[in-house]
Amino acid sequence: MRLSTAGLDPCVHCGFCLQSCPTYIATGDEADSPRGRIVLMQSFGRGEIAGTDDRLAHHLQRCLGCLACESACPSGVEYGPALEAVRAELAKTRTIPIFVRLVLAVMAEARIRRPLLAASRLLRPLARLLAGRSKVGFQFGMLAATRMRLTVPQEPPSAAPAVQDARRRNDGGTRQAVVFRGCIMEGLFSHVNDATERTLRVNGFAVAAVPQQGCCGALHVHAGLTEPAKALARCNVRAFAEHPNAAIAVNSAGCGAALKRYGHLLAGDPLEDEALRFAGRVEDIHEMLAAAGPRRGAPLAMTVAVDPPCHLQHAQHIVDEPHALLGAVPDLACLSPADADHCCGSAGVFSVLERQLSRQVLARKLDTLTPLAPNAIVTGNPGCVMQIGAGMLAAGRTEPVLFPVELLDLSYRRAGYYDATTPPGG
Repeated sequence: MRLSTAGLDPCVHCGFCLQSCPTYIATGDEADSPRGRIVLMQSFGRGEIAGTDDRLAHHLQRCLGCLACESACPSGVEYGPALEAVRAELAKTRTIPIFVRLVLAVMAEARIRRPLLAASRLLRPLARLLAGRSKVGFQFGMLAATRMRLTVPQEPPSAAPAVQDARRRNDGGTRQAVVFRGCIMEGLFSHVNDATERTLRVNGFAVAAVPQQGCCGALHVHAGLTEPAKALARCNVRAFAEHPNAAIAVNSAGCGAALKRYGHLLAGDPLEDEALRFAGRVEDIHEMLAAAGPRRGAPLAMTVAVDPPCHLQHAQHIVDEPHALLGAVPDLACLSPADADHCCGSAGVFSVLERQLSRQVLARKLDTLTPLAPNAIVTGNPGCVMQIGAGMLAAGRTEPVLFPVELLDLSYRRAGYYDATTPPGG
C-alpha cells in the first residue's frame, strides 16, 4: 500500500515546529514531535513501515491534532490533512478502542445521545462535589465545568451606557442565520447555543431553526472513522439545505473547523457540490459578530483570561475576532496567557485515552493561566471548557470557564436588550 502524503513534502526538518508542539515539550521524544511524526507518516506512505507497527500507531495516537505546528511552519507543510489520511488507513487494519467506538456511536445517534446527556445534566451538582485530581474526580470535574456560574457585581444604573434608551426589538434582521447546535454543544451547552441565537438577533440577524441537524463528525474524522463521518456530513448538508441563503453560525471551534472541510470530506461523493456550498456558508460566531461590528452592551467590571482554542486559531486562523467580540463589553479587561497558542490537552477523547500526557499538557496551561488571577477564563470550544474547568476545580480554584458569547449575552441582558421573560444564558 502506498498513501499520498504530498502535503508533507515541503518539510525541511528545520525544527521550528518543535517548541510549538505540546506533546514534544512534555515528553522530549522526537517521535512525539511534528518533525518525527512526519518522518513516520512519510515512511508509512511509501510502504516502508507497516500499519501493524505499534510504534507508528503509538506516536500518531499521541498527537493532539492541535495544528500549532502548521502555524509555526515556515514551509507551509499540510500536517493536518496527512494525519487524518494516515489515521483513516490505520483504522482499516487496527482495532480502535471499544471506548472510542462507543462514545462516537453515541454522539452519532440522537435517540441515544439525548437521554444520556440529559441524565448527565442532572448529575452536575454531584459532579461539582466529587471533582478532584483522581482519574474519576477529573471526569466529574469535566462534567461540572459544562455549566459554571459567573457572579459579576451589578453596576449602578448611572454607570450603564446609553443603550437603555436605544433598546430595540429582537424579532428579525437584515441577514439570515442558522445556528449549528451540534451534539455535545446541544446536550451539555445548550445555554451557549441559546446565548448565540440571542446575540445574533441583537446584531441584526434573523435566526431560523434547523431541527434535523446532528453531530458534525469531527471526532470520527480524528479517530480515522471516515465513513461514519461522511454519513453525518451528508445528514447536515441535507438539513441545512432548507435555508440555502443563511449563514451557518458555529460557536464550537472544533465543529467549525470540521464543517468548513465538508467539501474535502465528501470529495467524489454525489453531494460534493452541495457540501462545498455548505462549507462556504459556515462562519464562526466570533468572525460573524466581529464583521457586524458587535453592538455594545452594558459594563461588566471584571478581568478575563482569553485562551483561544487550537481549532479556532490554528485550523480556522481566527485570532483577533474573539477580542473584537469581547471589546463590545465595556469595562471588561482581557488578558492573554503566555502560551495562548498552545493546546490545553483536551483534543476530543485524547484526555481519556492518553490521560497522563493530557494532564501534563494541561499543567503547563494552568501554570500560565492561574497567575493572571482572572474572574473567569474564556475559550471557544466545549472540550477546552471541560478540560481547563476540570483542571481548575482539581486545583481548588473556583473561577468559571466560559464561552466568549456568554459574556456578551450577559452584557446585552444587563443593557436591557432582552425581554424580562427571556431565559438567561451562562
